[in-house]
Amino acid sequence: MKLTERSARSACTTFLFLLAFLGYPTHAQNNAIWNQKKCAVCLTYDDALNVHLDNAVPALDSLGFKATFYLSGFFPSFRERSTEWRSVATKGHELGNHTLFHPCEGRAAGREWVKPDYDLNTYTMQRLLDEITMANTLLTAIDGKTQRTFAYTCGDKKVGDSSFVDKIRTEFIAARAVEDRIQRRDGIDLFNIPSYMISGQSGDKLIGLVRKAMESNGLVVFLFHGVGGEHNLNVSLEAHSKLLHFLKQNEKDIWVAPMIEIAEYVKQHQPK
Repeated sequence: MKLTERSARSACTTFLFLLAFLGYPTHAQNNAIWNQKKCAVCLTYDDALNVHLDNAVPALDSLGFKATFYLSGFFPSFRERSTEWRSVATKGHELGNHTLFHPCEGRAAGREWVKPDYDLNTYTMQRLLDEITMANTLLTAIDGKTQRTFAYTCGDKKVGDSSFVDKIRTEFIAARAVEDRIQRRDGIDLFNIPSYMISGQSGDKLIGLVRKAMESNGLVVFLFHGVGGEHNLNVSLEAHSKLLHFLKQNEKDIWVAPMIEIAEYVKQHQPK
């Protein structure tokens, strides 16, 4: 009888051990849905600013991170430093399309800076689509690539009252919008990927967004303009550096990648 009790206890212990052993990889897999990581982080930089080349790229390269730079051909840094932008692409960063002349909807609040010639209310749909196509041609001349992602200028998706979202689906892998939201992988609309507009937040605030993404197994996209100056929407060098070093310290749990890589991964894993 005692032998039977010992055998039963031993069998029970073995069974529980097997359950724990078999259950662990399943649990880990469920929480590592972003290229075997808990969450995904995409660092994006808009408008082809000098500080991107002078401050952001060296900081990223020093830690081995790849980012997406959304370029408009009209901006001085693009025109004057195209060779350096080619080098950025060679290092593995994505050069994304941000239109040719960066038109925005001028009637929105706080848009007094939008010039009438570049107001989406005065555009025709064909003019905008032509400018987007020409921006792609220009970018291909820089990096030789034919596939990339798009970023809506000012987050605007309409020419007048007409949406152009469906008209660019065949031209891009995905498109980044402007909306403060962390997104679960299975719920992502590839042509409305949310992003956090960064302007003045501390390094701790930026890290807090990443922590939320880790907790929810989500994607967080950062939208930077100025990095240490040059734009009224600016992140300090200290805050930017603090974020990057946090990502490096936690890279076993965080997948940091350009938008095109994340979008392709999402597309691959979306329900058919």
